[in-house]
Amino acid sequence: MRATWRSLPAKRHDAGWEPGLVVPGADGSSLITDHYFPRAQGDFPTLLVRSPYGRGLPWSPMYGVLFAEQGFHVILQSCRGTGGSGGEFDLWRNEPADGQATVSWLREQPWFNGTLGTVGPSYLGYVQWALALDPPPELKAMVVQVGLHDPYALFHSDGVLRLDNALAVGAGMTYQHQGMARFLKAMLRLKRRMSEVVVAQPLRGAQESALGREVLWLDDVMTHPDAQDPYWQGASVAEAAEKLRVPTSLITGWHDALVDQTFEQYDRLRQAGCETALLVGPWTHTSAVQQGWTEVFAESLAWLRAHLCDDPSGLRPTEVRVHIGGEDTWRDLDDWPTAPAATAWYPTKDGHLTQEAPTDSSPLTSFHYDPADPTPSVGGPLLSPAAGPRDNTALEARDDVLTFTGPPLTEPVDILGPVSAWLSVSTDTGHADVFTRLCDVDPQGRSVNVCDGVGRASAAERTPSQVTVPMSTTAHRFAVGHRIRWQVSGGAHPRFARNPGTGEPRVDATTFTPVRITVHSDSALLLAQSSEPA
Repeated sequence: MRATWRSLPAKRHDAGWEPGLVVPGADGSSLITDHYFPRAQGDFPTLLVRSPYGRGLPWSPMYGVLFAEQGFHVILQSCRGTGGSGGEFDLWRNEPADGQATVSWLREQPWFNGTLGTVGPSYLGYVQWALALDPPPELKAMVVQVGLHDPYALFHSDGVLRLDNALAVGAGMTYQHQGMARFLKAMLRLKRRMSEVVVAQPLRGAQESALGREVLWLDDVMTHPDAQDPYWQGASVAEAAEKLRVPTSLITGWHDALVDQTFEQYDRLRQAGCETALLVGPWTHTSAVQQGWTEVFAESLAWLRAHLCDDPSGLRPTEVRVHIGGEDTWRDLDDWPTAPAATAWYPTKDGHLTQEAPTDSSPLTSFHYDPADPTPSVGGPLLSPAAGPRDNTALEARDDVLTFTGPPLTEPVDILGPVSAWLSVSTDTGHADVFTRLCDVDPQGRSVNVCDGVGRASAAERTPSQVTVPMSTTAHRFAVGHRIRWQVSGGAHPRFARNPGTGEPRVDATTFTPVRITVHSDSALLLAQSSEPA
């Protein structure tokens, strides 16, 4: 494991392993648990790591062994209904109670010294927030890595199904806890059958062939696109951060599928006055704990030592550290600018992007979106290996993609904060999506995605719909000679399920109608431009 990453800190202790412990869950189910520990005399704090993905690779070496070698007891536990644990798995309903039950069991262990921390990525972050809804007094620190707090937002954006995410999560939750061999076989099957599944008419149930079995909870999340639906009641554990006093470190990547959730967590923690640190690297959801693991582990270890071992020597001097895209440098900040002033850039009829405001709201240009030949997705914040910055040149050559491009820059432009689009659009069917993306165009003409978002337009022709589309958050430098580009289209498939153009639910649609989408001149791209040099 150490040979996989360079510059990991030297181990302080040999690690011991006590596998297969049985911890009673809240309903009496047996939660199978492995205990890693330093082979040394003395008291050591405990880290709780609860996972639905099994207790083998990569969790055992990365969280069990590496942290035990640094002087922590590590409890690596399979969530209810996974990895040999009893009961039925549920995507969110069991985690608060089972986390509390596990802490009750910890209190009875002779090696538990009363000091507890939590750590872990993705759904392993969700279980941390679930425990923090009612934080036990022993909980002294949390490290949430590329972490989830709102399952709805993982699967939907403004009512638009995140299809690629749904299939990836379905495969991961169903097979990863069954061992790496079965998981890899499942992922290969999903890859082979993806192209036929994502264009199925109807979409409902088509995922079964790709996943090899019926996954009832996945069908449920795909068929409930409304965030206010009672189905989602209690799914989000965002309220945990609104009153938390447990020092919390947040780690994410600019192209992480959950990056927006991390910034929401940061905002809530800061408003609550909770001690917080934020690290944002040039990572995707998976690369943060692969290529980025050296930085992520160092950040996590420093935070846990500071708050569980009274050793702040490894902490960095500032609260926030972010990677600056376009320049490949890091920047330390005292805080993250949660509400910076936005600079508006406006589209023109000839495809330019200007800071000169329009004088009217007349139709500017239009394009034809055909759900039978949906605009493809290219890179961006995904769970799959296709995530990240990609060359958008071929995508932008399509007739169903509009681009508006600024002039070559004579001085750098730094974007530091949230990006959004205000779109005035009309459609001929009254049903369409608008996908909007910020790109960096280099002097050779290569266009690379920075951040993006999707929204829904529902107004008829000649009656523009005003749509505000959040396009995530970024820290990016557009260098001298580069150009700022705004990309607008009717979708990004299969990242998002295609809009059928008829008003039918996406998962049930069997009829698809092409739509003409018209962009009006009073639309605007809103950038959080920084006046400070990056």
